[in-house]
Amino acid sequence: MTITYHVVDHDEGWAYRLGDVYSETFATREAALEAARSAAARHELPAGEDRFISYQTADGTWHNEVAGGSDRPEAGVDGAGGLEQE
Repeated sequence: MTITYHVVDHDEGWAYRLGDVYSETFATREAALEAARSAAARHELPAGEDRFISYQTADGTWHNEVAGGSDRPEAGVDGAGGLEQE
């Protein structure tokens, strides 16, 4: 599986977006791009062990599941003049 962080105009500044979820707002595109690169790199790091996770979807429903510690996606960043693979 591959995921892509997108650097976009957001809330009178810049942010990175994964799906329909936005990061905090950054003053410059470069700051948002660096934060997206960091998030993408961290996203690929194996957790080392299975973890119980809980999250809420847009409709307000809570989900509980076990995330495999070695099941990590490839992550890239779109916003630097093309797609960067981390």
